[in-house]
Amino acid sequence: MQRHRYEILDGLRGVAAIMVVIFHISEAFSYDPVYKHLNHGFLCVDFFFVLSGFVIGHAYLERLTTHKMSIWSFIKTRLIRLQPMVLFGIVLGALLFYFQESNCYPGIANASLTYLMENMLLGFLMIPITPEMNVRANGEMLLLNIPQWSMIFEYIANLAFCFFVYKFSKRSLFVLVCAFALLLIDSALTLNIFGMLQPHDYPCSINAGWSFTSEHFYIGIARVGYSFFVGLLMYRLINPAQPHSIPSKYSPTLTFALCSLIVIAVVCIEQIGGYERPIYDGIFNLVCVMALFPLTVYIGAKPATTGGRLGKACDFLGRISYPLYLAHYPIVYLFFAWIDTHHGSPLSIQAFASASTFILSLLTAYAAMILWDEPIRRFLR
Repeated sequence: MQRHRYEILDGLRGVAAIMVVIFHISEAFSYDPVYKHLNHGFLCVDFFFVLSGFVIGHAYLERLTTHKMSIWSFIKTRLIRLQPMVLFGIVLGALLFYFQESNCYPGIANASLTYLMENMLLGFLMIPITPEMNVRANGEMLLLNIPQWSMIFEYIANLAFCFFVYKFSKRSLFVLVCAFALLLIDSALTLNIFGMLQPHDYPCSINAGWSFTSEHFYIGIARVGYSFFVGLLMYRLINPAQPHSIPSKYSPTLTFALCSLIVIAVVCIEQIGGYERPIYDGIFNLVCVMALFPLTVYIGAKPATTGGRLGKACDFLGRISYPLYLAHYPIVYLFFAWIDTHHGSPLSIQAFASASTFILSLLTAYAAMILWDEPIRRFLR
């Protein structure tokens, strides 16, 4: 069976990656969960998971079910796709580690080279560390490149898919999605049905998964479990022999613009409800993850019909999205340290530094894509 390419989804992955970078840069000015400048950038991870479930189904489901691809071949293919940039992000984080010392991260000054090397090895093996082991004292499960946390959950979902979920009927897959939906609702509304959630000053948030605690692991599994498998279910519901096409009155350009605006709007919408009514924001998170993101992927799931400039733009955005996601945060750490020592500088200087951080992240991601990620993957294949 011929597999079609979904160029618009490639482009949307790049748009979401760009919004993640902007979101992380903005966090230098406020860590407050309510008074951030971009409150919902963390939801882009859930969008990535929906995209991943859909694309994994599209690329591998037929080959696994017909035994044209073995489980081990699937695992090797995914390792070749994902691990080169994981290594790049770790090495970049290690090279910049001691330059990130500041009042934000005072423990860096006393971190030994042995400690750094140990964390490089743990990071490459996707082994998280406990909050007490992180000298940054910010609870992150990975020392050198925190966005890698989502890759751990991506691997968990991929392994579940290749070992048994690919065999599920549509009905069984729907039941699985419903089970993870219950966990997601429990997390977003802080119902604490299963006793896995801890009391917080600001509850009703699914901005979790990046710390190696039972609560974060629970919420992380809920996020990837629902989003990844709902993406897979969407693909199963679309007849692969007759790929989904949105009504012809919507051009590819309009489709891409509409879907991009949805992702951008979600990131930019202010926190809803404040500290007084956090449940409102929890409901907003649920609406985005459970309904809006799957709908956006469905709308964008148009086979390769773009061509021209839009096709080239979507192709580039898709190619650079993963390098950008895994290469930007070591640079953002430097920006955090700079802001810490220059918080009294004029707004124009801070704006210039923010823009420079964004541009440097893009250039680093492009260099990683051209000189490392794509050549290494071609060689390993």
